[in-house]
Amino acid sequence: MTTRSTRPKAIIVGGSLGGLFAANLLARGGWEVEVCERVPEALAGRGAGIVTHPELFEALAAAGVEVDDAIGVQVKSRLTLGQDGSVLSQRELPQTLTAWGKMYHVLRSAFTGGTYHTGANVVSVRSEPGRAVVMLDDGSIHHADLVIAADGLRSAMREDLLPGARLQYAGYIAWRGLVDETSLSKATRDMLFEKFAFCLPPREQILGYPVAGQGNSTRVGERRYNFVWYRATSEDVDLPDLLTDASGKRWSGGIPPALIRPDVLASMEQAALANLAPQFGEVVTKAAQPLFQPIFDLEVPRMAFGRVALLGDAAFVARPHCGMGVTKAAGDAIALVKALQAHDSVSAALESYSAERVQVGAAIVQHARHLGAYMQAQLKNETDRHMAERYRTPEAVMRETAVSTRF
Repeated sequence: MTTRSTRPKAIIVGGSLGGLFAANLLARGGWEVEVCERVPEALAGRGAGIVTHPELFEALAAAGVEVDDAIGVQVKSRLTLGQDGSVLSQRELPQTLTAWGKMYHVLRSAFTGGTYHTGANVVSVRSEPGRAVVMLDDGSIHHADLVIAADGLRSAMREDLLPGARLQYAGYIAWRGLVDETSLSKATRDMLFEKFAFCLPPREQILGYPVAGQGNSTRVGERRYNFVWYRATSEDVDLPDLLTDASGKRWSGGIPPALIRPDVLASMEQAALANLAPQFGEVVTKAAQPLFQPIFDLEVPRMAFGRVALLGDAAFVARPHCGMGVTKAAGDAIALVKALQAHDSVSAALESYSAERVQVGAAIVQHARHLGAYMQAQLKNETDRHMAERYRTPEAVMRETAVSTRF
């Protein structure tokens, strides 16, 4: 790592989007910044679709990213399809949809004022009166004025600092995938592209929208379609089976897409064709390598520990219905930098940051739970399912899902 300078130094654990927001903002504020990403290769090929909000664009501008039309794909409206493929409801709602790879590219390119280390696995962090001490798995010791834990929903640093904070399974999974625009029939392209679309079959929900394609291109013909399909999945029987690969190994933290069993994929495709609007059935069955994610949520009582701060999904994990994950992380980064500017003491700044963002994180988690209540109800009794159904009209889903809400 680099030698010590006279500038205050921050070490950021985790080089994904939240970590990069913090890295860019701190570097622009005069900090010496080092990012430690444990994965040895570039992350740019990972992730899927991201819903943008005005707050996210504000954070990008503050991080030094020039936002133009190439940041994502613009849609003008939303629609809900019936299981027969007919349009049940629609409404005007302009929005920009982007992809994880695009966001990573622009944030990584903007980070020119510090150092980004791949294959740098942090194994311990401790806060001392005058510094924070970081140890890597190669045994090396590094010092900083501030450490930011941005290591995601399965944060090792959160587990160390708050061992009682545990991910809570919500009772359902989300199948996700991307399909090249040219792989879809003209009829499906005409119906789905340029729109944020939904289908609400009994006990399920799927949504989709266009995003950038290969090379982060947003040109017509080079885009992709991103889908998220929620399905109720029991924690004791169905989920363990889905997380077991062909060799019999169970991946409790999430199975790599390439190891999902062929019979699981075949069953998923059959269900898509039987349950979803034909347009969505085509999208799901043409996805090159679909994956699924168990849906969790998590709250923490605090985000500051001396000179160590939690950020993004390392602190609060919200179900994806509100589309606020990246925006929440960006908001954390902005609030953290503002607190550091307002206080002479790093510890005092982090306490101020924590007091503000714990409230925001808790509000986002609660909002996402509200939006996901229908899916969670599917594993309960008939009365609970009936009550949840009352709040799942096409109009309500289109109005509330993945829209800008300032908390």
